[in-house]
Amino acid sequence: MSNWNYKPLGEVCDVIGGGTPSKENPIFYTGDIPWATVRDMKSDILSQTEFCITGEAVRASPTNIIKANNVIIATRVGLGKVCLLNQDTAINQDLRGIIPKSLDFLIVPFLYWWLKSIAPQIIEAGTGATVQGVKLPFIKSLPIPLPSPKEQKRIVAILDEAFVGINQAIANTEKNLANARELFDSYLESTSHNKKPLGNFVNIKTGKLDANAAVVNGIYPFFTCSREIYQIDNFAFDCEAVLLAGNNASGDFNVKHFRGKFNAYQRTYVITIKNEKELLYRFLYYQLIKSLKELKNKSVGAGTKFLKLGMIQNLEIDIPPITLQQNILDKLENLSIGTANLITIYQQKLQALAELKQSLLQKAFSGELTANNVDKLVNP
Repeated sequence: MSNWNYKPLGEVCDVIGGGTPSKENPIFYTGDIPWATVRDMKSDILSQTEFCITGEAVRASPTNIIKANNVIIATRVGLGKVCLLNQDTAINQDLRGIIPKSLDFLIVPFLYWWLKSIAPQIIEAGTGATVQGVKLPFIKSLPIPLPSPKEQKRIVAILDEAFVGINQAIANTEKNLANARELFDSYLESTSHNKKPLGNFVNIKTGKLDANAAVVNGIYPFFTCSREIYQIDNFAFDCEAVLLAGNNASGDFNVKHFRGKFNAYQRTYVITIKNEKELLYRFLYYQLIKSLKELKNKSVGAGTKFLKLGMIQNLEIDIPPITLQQNILDKLENLSIGTANLITIYQQKLQALAELKQSLLQKAFSGELTANNVDKLVNP
């Protein structure tokens, strides 16, 4: 362990809060002063905000302007997110500016990387029934290491270089992940044939239960509008069916395929095929996945989006001859398996890169970071 000095963050930094100008005065939001919320913290450097406010808005509200080249951290919504500012920016009440009192003892890049390193600790300390957050005394009490400015600069230089490579690897992996998903989606979209109303080929019912009817370790699957499948101790259906979520807060509906005994929520549509010589269940499953964007666009409701029965009955889907359905289905299933395997590989790589980031940060602020052991971690 290093012989660095440690001091409470509040002794070496000013911790400045923010606020929201009154939404009842729309003129406040017509200015040119960037005003940041956690939604704007999309990368390591915050360079653009959704809203800009006037100087009058700053003076009339509890917000504060944090000078460029300082650090902000989310202490409520988005707890633990950290960004550098590249311009003077006002902040809302979920954020705090962390400003060194003297750059002779603490440089901003070192402070930034240290805050990134303790983000998990901050998240773990969060309290609150609906939104997790930490209070000002907690932030001020955090012990920050204070090596010499020369050592701070050395650590920052190593981290900056290492994270450029790691972030590029993450970007490449995320692109590969997106490409893997698009490959499947593109083939699914290309399977366009003779479209007919879905209601001509299926029967559509709904479950009868409330979503809270689920029980832990139940005997049968219980399908709600969630992507997760729950359990229940009684069944109302014993058949093969495609299940379509009938409501969702954002219109992000989902489709499942099941055969056997199950139960369903009252807003879950249970779709069974009238004649399996005309339409295959698995083919129908993929056709409904293909139609999710269309269903989202047709959904109704303000707070929660709903699908009405008529929307599903009138939905036009591809109904090629049964032999062609099987051929398309074989290709879709093989492609689905291959895509799923690639997605798993890329997700595991992203997880490994995230762990590598945290490992480097832990070594940096325990005095163990050298260019040599960074190379061993990055290139094992």
